[in-house]
Amino acid sequence: MGAVAVRVAAGLTGVTEIVVADRNPEAARTLVRRLDEGGTGGAPMRALTVDVTDGRALHAALEGADAVLNTVGPYYRFGLTVLRAAIATGTHYLDICDDWEPTLRMLGLDEEARAAGVRAVVGMGASPGVSNLLATRAVRHLDQVQDLYTAWPVDVSGGGGDDEQLSDPDGRPSAAAVHWMEQISGKVAMVSGGRLVHRRPLQPVALSVSAGRTGTAYTVGHPEPVTLHRSFRPAGEAANLMVVTPGTLAYLDVLRRDIDAGRLTNETAAAALAKPTVGRALRATAGAMTRKGPGSLPPFFAAATGTRDGRRVTVLARLADTPGASALIDDMAEATGLPLALGLAQLLDGTGGRPGVHPPETAIDADRFFLDLARHVPDLPGDDGPRDGVVIDVTPAP
Repeated sequence: MGAVAVRVAAGLTGVTEIVVADRNPEAARTLVRRLDEGGTGGAPMRALTVDVTDGRALHAALEGADAVLNTVGPYYRFGLTVLRAAIATGTHYLDICDDWEPTLRMLGLDEEARAAGVRAVVGMGASPGVSNLLATRAVRHLDQVQDLYTAWPVDVSGGGGDDEQLSDPDGRPSAAAVHWMEQISGKVAMVSGGRLVHRRPLQPVALSVSAGRTGTAYTVGHPEPVTLHRSFRPAGEAANLMVVTPGTLAYLDVLRRDIDAGRLTNETAAAALAKPTVGRALRATAGAMTRKGPGSLPPFFAAATGTRDGRRVTVLARLADTPGASALIDDMAEATGLPLALGLAQLLDGTGGRPGVHPPETAIDADRFFLDLARHVPDLPGDDGPRDGVVIDVTPAP
């Protein structure tokens, strides 16, 4: 994800140098060399060895930077560390934080960031990030917001590349997989009755988001409910959902039960996700029989229900059904790293919010973002689709 952000950021107006920092110096040098040899042009790059757990080295690295793109995960371990260093050194900040707990704590640093003149955007990836901006486009069509959902694909069409996402090149569970285990276990934040609550994840939510698009998705811990609750005040329900098949959902629930019972840690559960045991697979097979599937739901969307002109309606915001959109959603690195770099573009020219710590929906201009995204993703708008590739469907609410 960081590699994609570097590649795109190198071509942004106003970027004069990029420092690729990694705790593995060879990884940083390899990326710089690959991009240089690829002839992508843009800003010059150099490699730097930095371990974010070394506070002195981290501060030294940020001292000379105008902005930092933090792609060190999982964020429940490292998010606050890097943001605090950025505030201390007066460095503007963007990340792809997808854990709701540190998101709340990072938003709590707003006053410190404002005092330091630092602009920080937390969660500027795919989900959160693009999902928040789709939600922004959806609620724009409502006078009052009742329910607000964001959703991303796991193993349905548009959720590809799962095997590559589960392990690092050295065979260890990836930060994304460890994060996932954190957010399917314990209790997670969502909104009910207009209030922030904490409930067990992997609960079914039956949805009818537009004509002919119905199905069941499942709750998972993510930052969207906590930030959209602050930004748009839905009076009813709000949650982040996985669009997932019954078999995969049942296996995730087996892992959840084992984590909650203390039989697995996040790390060992992430390893079991990549290499299921026979016993857990058999337990999941039985559980899959009772689970409902995603039906005809889109793979990646935001859906808002509320009132407009006195009528109850549902507004679905999604990317157009084009090969370009599918390719973007299928590639986790592109889907996450590209929005991060496009968020940096707005921060560099002053569009991206005022000093303080913000979620994407209050700091990033959604209309400009999707126009920029369409320019970077071939065929995203399509021949007869919307110019920015975002489709809005407004239908009477059930």
